[in-house]
Amino acid sequence: MPRLTDARKELRRTQIADAAVRCFSRNGLERTSIADISAESGLSTGSIYSHYRNKADLVRAAACEVLAKRADVLREYAALDTPPDPDELLARLTAAIDPAEARVGVQTWGEATTDPDIRDIVVDTTDRMRAMLHDCVTAWLIKVKHHEPAPARERATPIAHRVMALYQAELLYAALRTPTEETAS
Repeated sequence: MPRLTDARKELRRTQIADAAVRCFSRNGLERTSIADISAESGLSTGSIYSHYRNKADLVRAAACEVLAKRADVLREYAALDTPPDPDELLARLTAAIDPAEARVGVQTWGEATTDPDIRDIVVDTTDRMRAMLHDCVTAWLIKVKHHEPAPARERATPIAHRVMALYQAELLYAALRTPTEETAS
């Protein structure tokens, strides 16, 4: 049997992580089994275990996939000649919320209260997201408000914290919406 190339392995990992997000969204983290993810992805259980050690590893991958999407957007915003102000930044982030991903995110937060592995994932992704928001707000303060870099970084900290808190509130709101409410939007 031919070996998978690195690119093909990464595609497989993404295929599995995407299937896991769909299953977690539909069934919940606790009630989703590797067999469910196998059926959703169309891959064998053995194939899934060749890419991920366990369900916590899959949760980590799913969280990283979602964060990577936000990171790309935030990097683009920070690189603009005129980065968006914090209100516009929040509006753009909330407009891009996927309800299925939001449900998985909120479930992951809940699991983090009792599972140390999941807690580490949540703390890491939250810290990384807050750092990206901080970079974006800092860029806005420097490029638009013409602050010096050091004061801009300091001033950006509480602003990024508030944007993060409001974004998380919007994620919770999106996660709690029913499928009927989702299609009505």
